[in-house]
Amino acid sequence: MNKENNLADNPKLEAVLTWLAEKQAENIRVYDVGKNSAYTDFIVVCEGTADLHNKAIANHVLDMAKEHKLLVLSKAGLEFGVWVLLDISDVVIHIFLPEKREYYKIDEFFSELAGLSDKEKPHDQAPTA
Repeated sequence: MNKENNLADNPKLEAVLTWLAEKQAENIRVYDVGKNSAYTDFIVVCEGTADLHNKAIANHVLDMAKEHKLLVLSKAGLEFGVWVLLDISDVVIHIFLPEKREYYKIDEFFSELAGLSDKEKPHDQAPTA
C-alpha cells in the first residue's frame, strides 16, 4: 500500500494536516490503523511547544472542523493542554507536549498498531507548501 496515495485519497486527513501546520504543530506523524482498529482509520500525532500552544492547535482544528461541517465525536485534555485528544471519526488527533509524547512512547505504540516494521516507521508528515 502506498502511503502517499492513501493520504491523497482522504480529504479529511489532508485538511487536518493543513490545519495542524497552520498553527505550527511539530513532529507530525500519521498512522494508518484502519486494518487493525475498529474505531478509526488514521491516527495523527503531533506536538506543540507549550500547553498554550497545544490548546491553540486543538482549538484551531475544532474551529476548522466546525467550519467544514465535520462531526467531532469527542475531545479531551483541552483544559490542561498536556495531551489533547480530538476524535473526528475516521481521524483521531493526539497533540502532546514533547516530554509526554516521549514518556508514553506513543509513536512506538501506534507504529505497532499500524503494523509498521522498523524500516517503515513514519517520518514528519507536515504538508508541503
